Amino acid sequence: MADSLDTNFPHYDEAGRDLIRKAYGIALATLKDDLRDNGHPFMEHPDNVAMIVSDEIGLQAECVAAVYLHESMRKHPDVLIPWNEFPSDVRTMAEGLNKIATIKPKDTALEAENYKKLIVQYSADPRVTVLKIADRLEVMRNLSLFPKLSRERKILETLMLYIPLAHQLGLYNIKSELEDIYFRYADPEQYRAITNKLKATEKDREKLTEEFIEPLKKDLSNAGIKYKLKIRTKTAYSIYRKMQKQKVPFEGVYDVFAIRFIIDCDVSHDEEVALCWKAFSYVTKEYEQDTNRLRDWLTKPKPNGYESLHITVKNKDGAYIEVQIRTKRMDDEAENGHAAHWSYKGIKHEESIDRWMNSVRYNLEHPAQMKPEDVPRPPEKEIFVFTPSGELRILPKGSSVLDFAFNIHSGLGVKCIGGKVNGKAVPIKEKLKTGDVVEIMSGKNQKPARDWLNWVVSSKARNKIRQMLHEAEYEKAAQGKEILERRLKNWKLDFPDGMKADFIKKNHFDNENAFFAAIGDGTLDLNLVKEAILEADTEHEKAIEEAKENETAHTESAKAAWESQAAGCNDDILVINAKNLKGLDYKMAKCCNPVFGDDVFGFVTRDKGITIHRISCPNASRLISMYPYRIQRVRWADTPSSGSFQASIKIEAAMEQAVLNQIMETTVAFKASVRDFHVSENQRNGTYDINMKISVPSNGEIDKVISQLKLLKYILKVRRG
Repeated sequence: MADSLDTNFPHYDEAGRDLIRKAYGIALATLKDDLRDNGHPFMEHPDNVAMIVSDEIGLQAECVAAVYLHESMRKHPDVLIPWNEFPSDVRTMAEGLNKIATIKPKDTALEAENYKKLIVQYSADPRVTVLKIADRLEVMRNLSLFPKLSRERKILETLMLYIPLAHQLGLYNIKSELEDIYFRYADPEQYRAITNKLKATEKDREKLTEEFIEPLKKDLSNAGIKYKLKIRTKTAYSIYRKMQKQKVPFEGVYDVFAIRFIIDCDVSHDEEVALCWKAFSYVTKEYEQDTNRLRDWLTKPKPNGYESLHITVKNKDGAYIEVQIRTKRMDDEAENGHAAHWSYKGIKHEESIDRWMNSVRYNLEHPAQMKPEDVPRPPEKEIFVFTPSGELRILPKGSSVLDFAFNIHSGLGVKCIGGKVNGKAVPIKEKLKTGDVVEIMSGKNQKPARDWLNWVVSSKARNKIRQMLHEAEYEKAAQGKEILERRLKNWKLDFPDGMKADFIKKNHFDNENAFFAAIGDGTLDLNLVKEAILEADTEHEKAIEEAKENETAHTESAKAAWESQAAGCNDDILVINAKNLKGLDYKMAKCCNPVFGDDVFGFVTRDKGITIHRISCPNASRLISMYPYRIQRVRWADTPSSGSFQASIKIEAAMEQAVLNQIMETTVAFKASVRDFHVSENQRNGTYDINMKISVPSNGEIDKVISQLKLLKYILKVRRG
């Protein structure tokens, strides 16, 4: 071929032919000793691909040069290419083809979409995918050269990968040829039967075309309808698929032969539709219509925007012909826009890849305007990496070794201590890129850490890590709760909810569970809790001492009042009315949350006025016995005020999701509104520990709520907080 390079590529200018000569010379020197499976020189393959690229697809000289250099590098990776003598895009294309050549699908039928994405991802220059399709066409044309196993693998890859890609790129002639070659090898008997019938009926179709079009030409011309006619016969493989889908013989496939009227007009959409229906009226006037096969996508276009009118008619001899009627705008949209043929034939696609494919198609159809730098790069939202056995895995861009481990299996992810990328040991946060071969290393003592969330990007990894950390925190929290309860018992101290909430807020814990978990894992010194409790008690003592120093007759009066109360005297010192509570020096104690109607007493504080406690308050016994002179007898007003009180209810329930909704529904059925609802999971007991705060007008309403909650199916315990 060396002597005929100029004659083989006459449409390139001198610079283009010179570029091809350089690449060809390198390939010839590099591949001179390589043979194909039939014993012929291997150079036949790049020569044939170069001709397909040049003559059948019409790509530039740079693409032809890339074909020769790719084959040189693929067969002999150590070959030295003088890249400074070639444009940068030639190297980009050659290297992209080399990457695609390394793809060895494990199960193409199951992973076809993933491998198609990978081919596109390797096509940094958009022409790379087209060159690979040309390469595959040459292989399929010479499929008989390959051993049986290799041949079977190639025809399956072609069906699942390269035929859909050719279709999506608008390379319809190549797509049809690939389909028929595949069909010839996959089912030779059916292929022979269909192709023989097509040959036998070819003259009949030619005659049928002439007879069908002639009367319509005159009618349409007289009506002033300008149109272009497209006629096509289905390929053998397309006919076979139709026969299989519709379960009919060859003769039962109505659209073996199809005619498309494309009306040339520049009018409004409504006028376009009217013209199509007008053409329809002439066709159906001349030929009998099969109304069951009318497809009106003019009145109601397909979801993807496809507009056309499809009908099947029968001539006087009983032959069926499919007719499609659409305007030029509709045809352009169907062929090149959102409603492209491949977009509605069941081929899976993604919006970002579709946009990229459309840009490549446009450049193929407008080679004079083709500028690769203006074509968007393939979508890069994902990376494609392999296991050591060659299994393809798809991960989000920016994924690490740890993401890959979780993608393989969650159990492997939680034990991951690092990995090997392309044979090199790396840490778990090492970022991966497309084409990497990754092996995971694990350790039996490894456990997820919170900082893992800082570098994983895949949702599977993030969700599993969070779940594991959550479970570990609950386990530590359960241990911490037990530890605290034992210590409080030993110290003989109370740690009421109000005091606990203040401690959690002051020490910046996210929630009660995190507080208990900190005790469980030893990061919180329990002496800090003890100091907080004692400090609160000391404040009470200071208040009392100061009160003693300043007390005069009021103190004696208060003592007399308390002694009178203790003796059963009915004289009331203070009357509480919640309606005006904000204007008085009263404060409801957070440790027991008194509600209208509860038995209560008052405690004189140093600077917060009087706090009102329930008689059943956990702190009541200590306050009354240690500071009797600070106790104030109080009673409620005779009737409830229009105000409301906040009360706490503690619930222990079986770990059933339905119980949470049942609790809420039961509570709001009374004069109660939920202010806070906190749920902790007790994994050891298999129960929910629920702390609910509600707003009520009186203790009578609380009693109603508690009595009804106790009747619920999954409720184990209910009490006032």
